[in-house]
Amino acid sequence: MKFTAKKTAIAAFVASQLFAYPTIALAQDAEEDEAKEVELILVTGSFVRRSENFDSPSPLAVVDSQAIDAIGAKNIGDITQTLTINTGAENTPDAFTQNATAGTSNINLRGLGVASTLVLLNNKRQVVNSQPNNGGVNFVDTSSLVPMIAIGRMEVVKDGASALYGSDAVAGVVNFITKKNYEGASVSLDYQDGAHGNNKEYVVQGLWGAVGDDSSVMAALSYTNRSPLFTGDRRLSRPQDDTSSLGNPGSFFIGGTPIIDPGCSNFGGSPILLAPAGVGPGGTDVGFCGFDFGSTYSFVPDETRVNAYFKSTYSVSDEIEWISEISYARNRAERGGSPSFPILTLPTVPADHPDNFFGFPVQFFGRELGTGQPGDPARTESDTFRFSTMLQGELDDGFWEVSYTAARNDFYFTVRDTLAQQFQNALRGFGGVNCDPVTGTPGVGGCEYFNPFSTSYVTPNSQTVIDSFTARQEIDSESNLEVVEGFISTELFEMDGGAAGVAFGAQYRYQDLKQDYDDLSNQDRFAFVIGNADVSGKQDVVALFGEIAMPVTDDLDIQIALRYEDYGGTTGDTVDPKLAVSYRASDQLSLRGSISTSFRAPSIFQRDGGATSLNQMVDPLTGAAAFAAARATGNEELVPEESTAYNLGFSLEPVDDLSVELDYWSFEFENLIIQESFQAILNANPQDTTRVIRAGDPLNGPLLQVNTTYVNASSLETSGLDLVTSYKMETDVGTFTPSVSATYIMAYDLVDPQAGDVEGAGLRNFNNIGTSSPELRFNLGLNWKTEGYSANIFARYISAYDDDQNLLDATNAALGFREVDAHTTFDAQFNVDLGRLMDTEANYVLTIGGINITDQDPPQVFTNAGFDSKVHDPRGRQIYARLAMQF
Repeated sequence: MKFTAKKTAIAAFVASQLFAYPTIALAQDAEEDEAKEVELILVTGSFVRRSENFDSPSPLAVVDSQAIDAIGAKNIGDITQTLTINTGAENTPDAFTQNATAGTSNINLRGLGVASTLVLLNNKRQVVNSQPNNGGVNFVDTSSLVPMIAIGRMEVVKDGASALYGSDAVAGVVNFITKKNYEGASVSLDYQDGAHGNNKEYVVQGLWGAVGDDSSVMAALSYTNRSPLFTGDRRLSRPQDDTSSLGNPGSFFIGGTPIIDPGCSNFGGSPILLAPAGVGPGGTDVGFCGFDFGSTYSFVPDETRVNAYFKSTYSVSDEIEWISEISYARNRAERGGSPSFPILTLPTVPADHPDNFFGFPVQFFGRELGTGQPGDPARTESDTFRFSTMLQGELDDGFWEVSYTAARNDFYFTVRDTLAQQFQNALRGFGGVNCDPVTGTPGVGGCEYFNPFSTSYVTPNSQTVIDSFTARQEIDSESNLEVVEGFISTELFEMDGGAAGVAFGAQYRYQDLKQDYDDLSNQDRFAFVIGNADVSGKQDVVALFGEIAMPVTDDLDIQIALRYEDYGGTTGDTVDPKLAVSYRASDQLSLRGSISTSFRAPSIFQRDGGATSLNQMVDPLTGAAAFAAARATGNEELVPEESTAYNLGFSLEPVDDLSVELDYWSFEFENLIIQESFQAILNANPQDTTRVIRAGDPLNGPLLQVNTTYVNASSLETSGLDLVTSYKMETDVGTFTPSVSATYIMAYDLVDPQAGDVEGAGLRNFNNIGTSSPELRFNLGLNWKTEGYSANIFARYISAYDDDQNLLDATNAALGFREVDAHTTFDAQFNVDLGRLMDTEANYVLTIGGINITDQDPPQVFTNAGFDSKVHDPRGRQIYARLAMQF
């Protein structure tokens, strides 16, 4: 069951997106001459086997394991973060924009969304992470795929591929392909040390494989231990960027006027005056007592990760092969947080409170713990299991395949918060774990007062009273995926360029999502995270697909693909075609072009889920700002997001060993699914009793809650250029290979229901549905290789872009936005083939390298944490060493 052909230009163009040529390889991965015959593999983006002279009509990047090693990648997130076509991925999840997904990573091709790139493992789907990101989107966690040591190559189809693979392939496909027919054993040991704080990383990996006459097995295991990097270890933000108006010491409302606790400055707070000093009651100050929470959060979580992978193949007969694989990932992460969350319910301190120096009731505006207290971490636990099995059979002029894949993710998130009613009880003297608010007496026996005033820094509150009004929110999530698929690929008829190939097949896909909130959350008992109802939903999809590949002449290839998917219910069905053409104008020049439509169905969470959060809103009835709940619920009427993708490009080899690839790409995205604006709903009809919930009088009472949902409301059009080039130069001192990969975003135009028309290219897109979109990214690489030694260096550049969260001059909007500075970092690596130098039977390769070796700070952004986590890396210089051994 092996097919041979000369290595194609695509396969030979290793690292066509971001890497230089590979460095030193272990024995099994040694250099091969281009004319050497290798096993034929299906190229991602087609179900038809290709001839040896095939040039893909779709833009395709192939990155092999040696190229991955060349950048010092410890995980898949390290790879995708350096891709110039990756825009806005969440590989550095922070507490401010990605609260509950610490320890995960994802891919965001073209900035079209983390769920708009289809992630495959050996051409099969993977289950999504059951905990959604802040936007209510479930994505494939690339940290939970397989051990890095098992990956043979990564293939990226950079235009839309829904016509072949279905939903989620709007922006393209990333296919991680494991090594095949591996024989022997490998071990790698990695150590990485950061320049700031105690941020270290250890990675131990092992790989074993054996090949028999009619079978093969391969097993891989990896363990990662990453120590945290706290914001206090490398403060990138200004104090005012991370200062909350709700601190402890806090402030107290008298009517509508906030009064600063007199002990604010004495006990570490930052007074924020709203009026001249001393104009409040008794000479107090009007304003808030600010709390700087910027030193206890995490840039990098404290994380451990175990990945395991097993694969077996068995030749049932000369024509049929059985392939099965099992993978498991166990991730545990802990990210730092503030000592406690703000209390946004404005609880009342009664007049008879023993520490209430005002002598009349006031409302507390602050938090239970603040200045001087240690951070309280949030914890995540993720377990992902995947099983896939398939039969492949040979036909006289083709092959067939039947497969079944099942995968599951269990994700647990927990964080500590204040219980609103219990906190109010404690202010009235009914605090304490042994206090019964019904039968007890305030401040007597087991009942205690909680002191919210700064005098508690002199006489601290007891731990008993604090424990009585705090609890942990717990969210236990589960997602499941099952896929049954079969297809036949065979030759159809002869053409001038060879046999036309055709493939057709069917797929059934089942997905479900469950989120079980704790009982307190079900009752909305928390003062900051509030709570939520449980979530449950499922989705059944039936698909039919077909493809024809026609070598019209020796120089002209045409690919036509079509896929039908039926989601049932109100989501409905969709048909998506793709046409792609490649033309070899000469031995040096080939042209390609493609046009396709794609779609992304509403996620189960967007259709059946929901989330609740407290937000500051302006009530049009009073004109006053108030904190109220925004509760988003799913919408079963959502229709799929749709896009049309175009690609035109060429590959040029004007001289030997010089290659140039240039592609123009364009995506037109419609029916984007977004969450409604609570403020827009309020402004439109503040007395809509179905969507605006008020206390007491349903029309005019105090604002409590606004109900929102997810809607199809927006459009996005983006286009740009990809450039990839490299030149191999042989010299007396070794082989030098300079390379360039670059992406220029020409347009990123949004139509946002609230923000209106937005030209988002070169913009942070903080105030709209888009993602940060620097116009230009490029990687310059130089690789050197000689007997026993190799080295490479990369320069990585990200252009400046405007920060639409911050004006250049707050008093004059006409001057425009502040700029996020351009950023350039340098990576370097040196390799020694010890086994070759010492002439040992086993292979030993020692690698020393550095990421951001000049320790450049990420450009400062006036926001929480002080940088743009969707674009830049906060870690600074990382020095690493690796010892790879193969036996």
